[in-house]
Amino acid sequence: MTARVNLALAALLAGTIFLALLLGSVALPPAAVFAALGFHGEPGDILVVWQIRLPRALAAAMVGAALGMSGAALQGLLRNPLAEPGILGVSATAALFATFVLFFGLAGAGALVLPLAAVAGALAATILVGLAALRARSAVTLILVGIGLSSFSAALMALLMNLAPNPFTLADMINWTLGTVANRSFVDLAHAAPFLLVGAAILFVSRRGLAALTLGEEAAEGIGLDLRRQRLATILGAGLATGAAVSLAGAIGFVGIVAPHLVRPLVGHDPARLLVPSALLGALVLVLADIGVRLLPTDAELRLGVVAALIGAPIFVWIAARGRLVR
Repeated sequence: MTARVNLALAALLAGTIFLALLLGSVALPPAAVFAALGFHGEPGDILVVWQIRLPRALAAAMVGAALGMSGAALQGLLRNPLAEPGILGVSATAALFATFVLFFGLAGAGALVLPLAAVAGALAATILVGLAALRARSAVTLILVGIGLSSFSAALMALLMNLAPNPFTLADMINWTLGTVANRSFVDLAHAAPFLLVGAAILFVSRRGLAALTLGEEAAEGIGLDLRRQRLATILGAGLATGAAVSLAGAIGFVGIVAPHLVRPLVGHDPARLLVPSALLGALVLVLADIGVRLLPTDAELRLGVVAALIGAPIFVWIAARGRLVR
């Protein structure tokens, strides 16, 4: 059943990415897109497909996959249906570091300064939460540490915005916090990919421990699970993947909460089998949201984080109203 779900979601994701190549301010016919992908089409079409639409669609897919998988892993670790990358403060701290770079005008020093700052922020938060995981006796303590870290990072971001030296810097900072994958290149993807892949690999390897935790922490330890190692692995994997996502798109919410809930009934509520379909569905949702961003007829382009929240929040309320959060 899980394999069929994964195949179906992968097929839908591939089709949605191809749809993203067709649609835009100027729609391209499928034949032109296929030709451009093979470098046989019009030069303008090749430029649009390879330099603009394909890296943008892949960036949205990578961000959605990272957030969906991280959310599923954290919900399994903390046995809390509200858990997502933001709850451990990783997303907020990564955004804080990026905002710091924008505030002091360091982003102009190089194209990689801003994404590197976001990854550094995610790693810093991961280290702090990882240290807490070594000492914490319960998952609730980790949640409280994460909420405190997230709140402190948000407060510092608000302080930097309040003290912004000029309106242009303030606009850049606000844009980063709203989230977008516009103007992303393959260089940006290549820079974020190693962190995302390593984080995803750690989460995948530690998936059986998440399944054991459904029995409860004491029972899981009783059957041989090293709880501290499981916490460290899950937090490190989620931190790396989320840092890569923030470095690509800024702050994007709700994907990490909603995607696991939607696929959980399809995999028998097994946390070990939830990671891959959550990643695929998260990627699918964010690519669709980015298509919507590009097609909505507004004077100023909407930000991906805003559209993702507009889509994710009602779904989250619907799930909560149906009582699925208690599972």
